[in-house]
Amino acid sequence: MSKTLQWHEISARFLSEKGVIRLLEPADADLPELRRQLRDDEYGKPFLFDDGESRRLHFNLRYVQSQFDLRTPDTLSFAYTRKMMGFLLWLPQPQHVVIVGLGGGSLTRYCHRHLPQTRVTTLEIDSDVIAFGEWFQLPPQDQRTRIVHADAVEWFASTRERADVVLIDGCDHTGTVAALCEESFYRNLQARLHREAIVAVNLLGPATRINELQRMLGEIFGAIMSVEVKGLGNRVVFATNNPQRPPDWLAIRERAERLARDHELDLPALSRQLQYSYRHHRSGGR
Repeated sequence: MSKTLQWHEISARFLSEKGVIRLLEPADADLPELRRQLRDDEYGKPFLFDDGESRRLHFNLRYVQSQFDLRTPDTLSFAYTRKMMGFLLWLPQPQHVVIVGLGGGSLTRYCHRHLPQTRVTTLEIDSDVIAFGEWFQLPPQDQRTRIVHADAVEWFASTRERADVVLIDGCDHTGTVAALCEESFYRNLQARLHREAIVAVNLLGPATRINELQRMLGEIFGAIMSVEVKGLGNRVVFATNNPQRPPDWLAIRERAERLARDHELDLPALSRQLQYSYRHHRSGGR
C-alpha cells in the first residue's frame, strides 16, 4: 500500500545555499537521511530550491532543470528556451503547440500568456515533476491548456491529434534523454504534424551525440537550422515539415521586428542566425 506524500521543507544551509529545499515524500520520511542523499547526489528524484526570489527545479545538484523568477514569472530565464520560441518567426499564431517535457513550466507559461488563441498541450512522463508544478504558477488546465502525464514516445505513436509546433525539451543529467534520440520517435512525430509545422529540439550532451541527432533530424525533415547557446552546451535545432518551400527570409526579418515589440525575445538576431544556418546546411556545410 502506497504512503500518502506531502511536502517537506529542509533548510538549504547544509549545502551553503540560502532558502529551503522542498521534497515530496511520505509524512514519516527520514529527513536526515534525505539530506545525506541530497548532499551525496544519491536522491534520484526532482527537488526544489526556493530562496524567496526564485525557484529552481533540480534533478541533481549539478544540473538546474528549470528556473522561475517570482517577480517576473512569465520570463524565460534560460537562453535556450528563448531561442526555442523562434518558431514564431514562421508561425506567430499557431493553432496547437505540443511541448515535450514540463520541467518548471517555462515554455508552457509563456505560450499560454503570449499566444492566447493557441491550444497548448504539455507532455510529461514523470508524475513527480507534474506535482512540483504547483510551485511554478502553471496556468489552469482547461480546453486550451493541458498537462498530460504521458510518455511522449507512446503519445505520438498513438494520438490522432495534429500539431503546428512541437517543442522538445526532454533532458536528464546526461543530456537529451535516450528515448527522444530515436529515429522512430521523430517519424511518428512527423506523421502528426500539419504541412507547414515547425519542430524545435533542445539538444544537450556530448558533441558526438548532438551532431548525430542533428544529422538524423536533417535526414527525416530535409530542412533544418540550428543555433548554439553560448556557455550552456545546448544546441537548438529547428526543422520544417515542408522542405520544398524555402523560407521567405525578408518576410521573416520583417516579422521578427514586429514580434520583438510584444515578446522579450531577440528575434531579429535569431532570424539572422537561422538564415545563416539554413544556407550552411543547404550547402552541405561548406
